[in-house]
Amino acid sequence: MQGEGDAATFRAEVERQHKVADALITDHAPQIPRVFVSDMDSTMIGQECIDELADFAGLKPQIAAITEAAMRGELDFAAALHERVGLLAGLPEGAIAQCLAERITAMPGARILVQTLKAHGVRCVLVTGGFHQFADPVAAMLGFDHVVANRLEVADGKLTGRLTGPICDSATKQATLLAEVAREGGTSLATGDGANDIPMIEAATYGIAYHAKPKARAAANGWIDHGDLTAVLTLLDIAPDAWARG
Repeated sequence: MQGEGDAATFRAEVERQHKVADALITDHAPQIPRVFVSDMDSTMIGQECIDELADFAGLKPQIAAITEAAMRGELDFAAALHERVGLLAGLPEGAIAQCLAERITAMPGARILVQTLKAHGVRCVLVTGGFHQFADPVAAMLGFDHVVANRLEVADGKLTGRLTGPICDSATKQATLLAEVAREGGTSLATGDGANDIPMIEAATYGIAYHAKPKARAAANGWIDHGDLTAVLTLLDIAPDAWARG
């Protein structure tokens, strides 16, 4: 087993010499994991849900700027989340369903990735700093077994600008992965793209940064800069003829 310094040096040398866009660096032949835990926004779907929802309130530029800074790790996640949710106060609850129908799309390869892993007996968990109102339908569409997320508070048919229940943040993501591994055993896979995903990515056997912000990419032992999510299957050495395409 290489030390952290050796691993970092090896990774830098691989990137310098080979200019690889998609890679996974491990000290063993990749195995099909027992647990897969993934971020949602900009990982399993192509959007940031809160930014798209903000567009219905005419606030997308302001909220998107806060989202971008939080994803780069420049803002405290909880504070940034509360600030953005607060700006949505008074938005009709129906905007959520409209946003889901009109704006939210699966990332290319997402369903194939989840369905293939499930076909190989992998437990798949969607864990997001976003909201159950979006994550539950996305999880059902892609085939995840379980969802961990925040929940927007609604009263009298409108968003209150508050959350209900505990906050799902980076610590929650890491704790979810560790709890699933403790229950299922074996190796684990995590995918994400932002600073909020770093503890989860670092805790996984295979932590893969998907078209990620620099800090998340640097924390991962795998990265996808070019391909779609089926590249994860390739990195795990699962041949295309074994992919679930239904």
